[in-house]
Amino acid sequence: MGTGTGTGTGTALLQARGVAKSFGGVPALRNGCLELQAGSVHALCGGNGAGKSTFLNIVMGLLRRDAGEILLKGRPVDFATPHEALAHRLSIITQELSPIPGMSVAENIFLGREPRRAGVVVRHAALLEQADALLRQLGFDIDPRAQMGRLSLAQTQLVEIAKALSRQSELIIMDEPTSAIGESETAILFDAIRRVTAQGAGILYVSHRLTEIFTIADSYTVFRDGGFVQTGALADIDRRQLVKLIVGREVRAAASERRAAAPGEPLLSVQGLTRRGEFEDISLDVAPGEVLGIYGLMGSGRSEFLNCLYGLTRADQGQASLGGRPLPRGNPTASIKAGLALVTEDRKATGLVMSSSVRFNASLPALPGLQRAGVVDGAAERVLVGGLLQRLRVKLASPAMPVSGLSGGNQQKVVLARCMATNPVCLLCDEPTRGIDEGAKREVYAFLASLAAQGHAVVVVSSEAPELLELSDRIAIFRKGRLDRVVAGHGITQEALMHLAS
Repeated sequence: MGTGTGTGTGTALLQARGVAKSFGGVPALRNGCLELQAGSVHALCGGNGAGKSTFLNIVMGLLRRDAGEILLKGRPVDFATPHEALAHRLSIITQELSPIPGMSVAENIFLGREPRRAGVVVRHAALLEQADALLRQLGFDIDPRAQMGRLSLAQTQLVEIAKALSRQSELIIMDEPTSAIGESETAILFDAIRRVTAQGAGILYVSHRLTEIFTIADSYTVFRDGGFVQTGALADIDRRQLVKLIVGREVRAAASERRAAAPGEPLLSVQGLTRRGEFEDISLDVAPGEVLGIYGLMGSGRSEFLNCLYGLTRADQGQASLGGRPLPRGNPTASIKAGLALVTEDRKATGLVMSSSVRFNASLPALPGLQRAGVVDGAAERVLVGGLLQRLRVKLASPAMPVSGLSGGNQQKVVLARCMATNPVCLLCDEPTRGIDEGAKREVYAFLASLAAQGHAVVVVSSEAPELLELSDRIAIFRKGRLDRVVAGHGITQEALMHLAS
């Protein structure tokens, strides 16, 4: 294992050898090698900057390669456009969702492929019927008539998945397909994957969630620093070995860096908080130095609860207090002053100003306190941001660079830096490691553990059970908008957590 580029026999569905690509003389991919067999799921693993996205874009015709070769069913291909790739029955589900908000679910799924009368007029009834049949077949509980702009992030992701599967492609690239969905929806997706591979399709699967890779994939390839590292069957490797290949070194568990929270008066206290249609009668406490995990399926009200607690929405009844003082309702600015901070679930849509600098993003909530006579004290801002970036180990050329130029993991660290700029006593995190690689995840885990060790309260919503089991002192289980129970974070299994939440 580790010397070849494939694990199967016979003519592979997809073969890549020595694929390379540079931008402005800087190599993004030096030696992309991979082999995918028909009827199998092959995981492409690697950290941010490993060259995975460049490789996928070359395969799909979004980029032209500088060197190497790609064979599809034994024949050389060099797609100049995505349309050519689609014509050869390749499709891709990307992490960057691109729905058309003003159109319906059905129109988004079959865009450009609508059933038409005389080749001109769209047959809307047939369109809805086809979309409804597809969504039912996949087990996705989404109304084909619904407008895309009204769907949640998770529902939008499911529609994108349905769109790709509707093409009946022979090769489907799935780039972080579960980044916005919970474990129940992931299980439904995996059922769909098993059906399409049983019919002979090949899946090239990219995910930072290693539990998923070991659940669904047959084989793996690891890229690191733009080059091929190793390939093999997943049955021949364990999680620790795969993490070491991806990161390039051994990594420690966050649990080994944490100490148990000391008993005492709660720092954050919530009593009977209700927002009709989203969640109701939530009561829980978080002690200083405690990490409280919140786990639930899509629609359980977990993210809605955090948003309301922070003040993005307003509760209908109930109350919350921080350090013994009532938290303001529906006022994020006042919540920040009270000592609360929120890491939102979608860093690009709500966590960062992508076109602005790292310095601006990191200091944004603290700017009112950095002003002197209405003018921001530039020196104080640089000192604040420099300290935060160093503390979070953000890798960047300069704080003046646009945040869009950073890797996903470093962007997420900037979100955390922004939250810490106001020195909060309680940090709320909604999917804090979504879409970032294993190395960056470990650094985020260590940061949250150190924050709790300093006496802060930390609340983490995550759809990854292993993440909560590693991070949390206690885990609150949300079901259908209600708090079902709170369990100890250590001593419960992933299977038990999923059972309690379903």
